[in-house]
Amino acid sequence: MSERFILASASPRRSALLKQVNLQPAQIIAADVDETPIQGEMPRKLAIRLAFEKAVEVAARFPNDFILAADTVVACGRRILDKVDNADAASEHLRLLSGRRHQVYGGVAVVTPGGTFHTRLVTTQVTFKRLNSSEIEGYLESGEWKGKAGAYAIQGIAGAFVKRINGSCSNVVGLPLYETLALLRGSGFTGAQS
Repeated sequence: MSERFILASASPRRSALLKQVNLQPAQIIAADVDETPIQGEMPRKLAIRLAFEKAVEVAARFPNDFILAADTVVACGRRILDKVDNADAASEHLRLLSGRRHQVYGGVAVVTPGGTFHTRLVTTQVTFKRLNSSEIEGYLESGEWKGKAGAYAIQGIAGAFVKRINGSCSNVVGLPLYETLALLRGSGFTGAQS
């Protein structure tokens, strides 16, 4: 059985988190998956479905390796706060999160060289302080929101917006480390140390 694993994600945050725990993928390959939610799809289902689809898509090209994929979905209630590409949409997300609790769903999937798959959903609750207009404008000017689910990066300036967090902080960054390592070990990958 292979002891290589491939990270099915182009996210630099996921790569950095894995490096933090001395886990280096043999390759990093972005999965080609449509991330559009299915009509009526709940945020938690979306996170796990996308992680699974990414893992399966890359596993089809590399059937002899372990494949690790993940997806992060930020939601306020049932509303999915996706990645935004303009400041107006980012501002809308931040105003919605201001003074409220929201959920970050981390879907993680592993496909083994034998073709079996394992998935895990991790939920973290994050509470933002009430943001004033100048804080929102300053954050928008920083550009940190670009390409981030929910239009914020907890590991940057937006860390100052977080009043409370309940659950995995690394999940909010992009990959729940404890659960990911446990999933890899449980799948038979011996390179994942505790």
